[in-house]
Amino acid sequence: MIDTLASAVLTESANSPGWFLVHAIGVSMGIVGLIFFLGTAVGVVRFPDFYTRMHAAGKGDTLSTMLMLTGFGLVMMEDFSANSWLLLLKILGIVLFIFITTPTSSHALMRAAFEDDEMPLGEEDLNKLRKRRAKPKSK
Repeated sequence: MIDTLASAVLTESANSPGWFLVHAIGVSMGIVGLIFFLGTAVGVVRFPDFYTRMHAAGKGDTLSTMLMLTGFGLVMMEDFSANSWLLLLKILGIVLFIFITTPTSSHALMRAAFEDDEMPLGEEDLNKLRKRRAKPKSK
């Protein structure tokens, strides 16, 4: 994916040098979005309970998707034609939809878990987890 974005920047910027900055910003937003998505994946794997995992997934996924899609929209802009602006507006509409729905769905899942008596881990529970992880495995 990074190769495709980089080749798009190089080929488009050769045709129109004024758009190099717009495409470079788009590629950098895509890369930053991928880094945030990696952080989200690490948070989902490493955090101890459902609520902290959902927090990482809800916040990180929203930000990373918004950055990647906005960067994609900037890379796909070729000029100031109506088609380019229409494509950018469609992508920004998708970004707005994700911005509204992802936190709402995360909240709904957390509320359903809370109503199902899934309680967050307390300090005692975290200490038990740490002790369990620190024990050497016996053979």
